[in-house]
Amino acid sequence: METRELRYFVAVAEELHFGRAAERLGIAQPPLSRTIAQLEHRLGVELLTRTSRKVLLTAAGTTLLTEARAILGAVSAAERRTRGAAVDRPSLVLAAKAGGTGEVLAKVLDVYAAQPGAVPVDVLLCESNTHVPLLDGRADVALLHEPYDPTTGLDVEVLHTEGQIAVMPAAHALAGASQLRMADVSALDERVRWPRPDGTYPDGPGIEVRNLTQLFQMIELGRAVAVVPDDFRARLTEGLVAVPVVDAPKVTTVIAWPPHSRSRALADLVRVATGVS
Repeated sequence: METRELRYFVAVAEELHFGRAAERLGIAQPPLSRTIAQLEHRLGVELLTRTSRKVLLTAAGTTLLTEARAILGAVSAAERRTRGAAVDRPSLVLAAKAGGTGEVLAKVLDVYAAQPGAVPVDVLLCESNTHVPLLDGRADVALLHEPYDPTTGLDVEVLHTEGQIAVMPAAHALAGASQLRMADVSALDERVRWPRPDGTYPDGPGIEVRNLTQLFQMIELGRAVAVVPDDFRARLTEGLVAVPVVDAPKVTTVIAWPPHSRSRALADLVRVATGVS
């Protein structure tokens, strides 16, 4: 397989639309369709199911999407690190969820910057799916939250673990409860849905949100109730309340990086992160 074919396939798999994928790639749709068909023929499997209304990934396509992201990520990271070595100015890119790891992120960056030999750290803030920049090579390291961010295939160090709370307007019917269960929140019309890594949303009722800013605005408007890690309690604005969700899965914040990395700067950053968490 060629990297060009993989780039074309990833674009279609993420957009689930040949026209949008072609526009994203800056090419015409017919050669894109031919490339995907040729790739399927060479592999001997169907990667996508196509109808007049939608495009969906098959099981084989889902597997190739994961593998293709890893391959393209390794190529992209190699290009970026090679260019960095040429100018003799090493650096790191750290991905984090916008609004989701502010206190931990600030502590890690401050303490690391004071270390002898620290290199510049660029921060890449993501709306959601923070693991994706690690897979596509845009980031060297990321702050992720298990079980919501997948960490399969990555090396991780645990920073801290916490329970979860349901955040809602003070006027909500459940706001006075001493505790809730996941079933209580799942039964609400105001529950939320987050996008999958390919950008699509799970089927079913609920409010679609893409980032934490959007989420909290919808909660303030009375349109959403969300289960979030307990440390969001300190960020609640007036008019919002938090109720513990006793059976919600624990959220573990980890620092994660690709297993093939041999960067001394990355190792130092990970050491600092585990020390200040």
